[in-house]
Amino acid sequence: QVQLVESGGALVQPGGSLRLSCAASGRLFNTYVVAWFRQAPGKEREFVASITPPGTLTTYSDSVQGRFTTSRDNAKNMVYLQMNSLTPEDTSIYYCAARIGIRMREASGYPYWGQGTQVTVSS
Repeated sequence: QVQLVESGGALVQPGGSLRLSCAASGRLFNTYVVAWFRQAPGKEREFVASITPPGTLTTYSDSVQGRFTTSRDNAKNMVYLQMNSLTPEDTSIYYCAARIGIRMREASGYPYWGQGTQVTVSS
């Protein structure tokens, strides 16, 4: 089992950057796929990015491809989401989630979730 805590959410201006962190506790974190999701008010939870256990492969949604980068440091039990060129459409609560097995884009496939961190992009 793994516990996840996100941090780094903030209010940022359009065009700005932000880095989110996901701190994990529990055993064998380096065996978990980690994904980022986001959910805006009135909308369904949306896949953002995922990263394999060793951190060698990443996947992104079309809406963030080229602007967001996810990475991990297994020695520190940390996963990061670097977000650049932010737009108001990126405003959401961002969650990290973890699972054992293959990478997935469906939120229902992830049994472990953090509490979320708010990102607001506004001038």
